[in-house]
Amino acid sequence: MLKECYGFIQQEENFPKENIILVRADISRLPFATSSVDAVHAGAALHCWPSPSAAVAEISRVLRPGGVFVASTYILDGRFSLIPFLRNITRVTKQISGSQVFTSESEFEDLCQACGLVGFTKVRYGLFVMISATKPT
Repeated sequence: MLKECYGFIQQEENFPKENIILVRADISRLPFATSSVDAVHAGAALHCWPSPSAAVAEISRVLRPGGVFVASTYILDGRFSLIPFLRNITRVTKQISGSQVFTSESEFEDLCQACGLVGFTKVRYGLFVMISATKPT
């Protein structure tokens, strides 16, 4: 995915190519100093993290005051959460793969608030959700 992202950056004429670093790292132990990063983007990743709370806490640590966290994932809520078969699948999926299955939008807001992030926003399209939150200044 980093190679793909790098390729997109190189192709985009108006994208500033200086002061950008693409890094592959353990989300719970980011190799950055405290308050040193302007933004963190985690595309379709939240559900893959073994401990979303540890990950968002680490993201909050490395963000500069005013820094932005943007992420996307999916939510199995509404009618999907009422189907017993799907509830069992989400439980087993978490046990086997370590993947997190989110069942409400409020989980993300609570997670961001617990990690000291503010200004939570979300955009929802079906099961897909994109969230953002900011480290206070």
